[in-house]
Amino acid sequence: MICLGFDTSNYTSSVAAYDGAAGDNVSRLLPVKAGELGLRQSEALFSHIKRLPELSDRLFAPLDPLQIRAIGVSTRPRAVEGSYMPCFLAGESQARVLASALHIPVYEFSHQQGHVAAVLWSAGRMDLMGSDFLAWHLSGGTTELLHVRTTAAGEIHCEKIGGTTDISAGQLIDRTGQLLGLAFPAGKALDALTERESGIGAQGSGIKDQGSAAAHTDAPRDKSFFRVKVDGTSFSLSGVQNQVEAFRRKGATEAETAYFALRSVVEAVKKATKNARKERNLPVLFSGGVASNSMLRKSMPEAIFGAPQYSTDNAMGIAVLTWLAASSNQ
Repeated sequence: MICLGFDTSNYTSSVAAYDGAAGDNVSRLLPVKAGELGLRQSEALFSHIKRLPELSDRLFAPLDPLQIRAIGVSTRPRAVEGSYMPCFLAGESQARVLASALHIPVYEFSHQQGHVAAVLWSAGRMDLMGSDFLAWHLSGGTTELLHVRTTAAGEIHCEKIGGTTDISAGQLIDRTGQLLGLAFPAGKALDALTERESGIGAQGSGIKDQGSAAAHTDAPRDKSFFRVKVDGTSFSLSGVQNQVEAFRRKGATEAETAYFALRSVVEAVKKATKNARKERNLPVLFSGGVASNSMLRKSMPEAIFGAPQYSTDNAMGIAVLTWLAASSNQ
């Protein structure tokens, strides 16, 4: 049995297939003009409509249509009342037309549920289906800490217990990228900047530490970040953007500025995670495009991370959840 998945987020068009053991995901980022931070919903919807046939052709070519038994699709960002974005209509329309032609069922999920499932599958932790765990959804539009309750049949219930109170980690990263003249989305480029400069976490820097007692002395680079105030499991990142801009104006290099922004986010996430686990001693999973960041992964070695390509927007998790749902209904 093969199940398909469609996901048309505000960043990526993607389709996937899963047979219960192995799968394939085909994705393409939506085009964004230089200097801009994302797309209007009308532009995203139009881009998905243009690109889905090409992606579907590539995915479907080796598949036996007689083996396709169900189709899943993300129809909204999160599984909560009022969660809606028009861009998801592109994938839903394609999924329903194909399902009608093949006389097979359609299963609806949220984009967030797909993210969680994609990481579980990619990390080889499908054993967690049927249990509780904590999960971060770190992306261009979302920075949420979730208490996730699951069933073996593929049901995923996400309760928000923390995260940002204003802009998301992805927004901060993309705005930092814009400051440095990088293409959107800027996550990979910022990651590469921090990795490229040798000794980024050990050599001395002329830039002073921000928001700490050491601010009056030249600090090593590993302390050149802004200490975000974390209230339990929640924090604000809007002020960090101002700190990043000021840091750059003081003469920080591109690599130092990238490190400053990323480290500020990572430390806030780490502290919120630590606080959450004092009350809920559960495994911690990271999903969303920001979860592909190498600094975050090195800072949280005990956490569950999927392959980078399955942390960013993809349809693989939707296909996996569809297979589980279809199997339970046989």
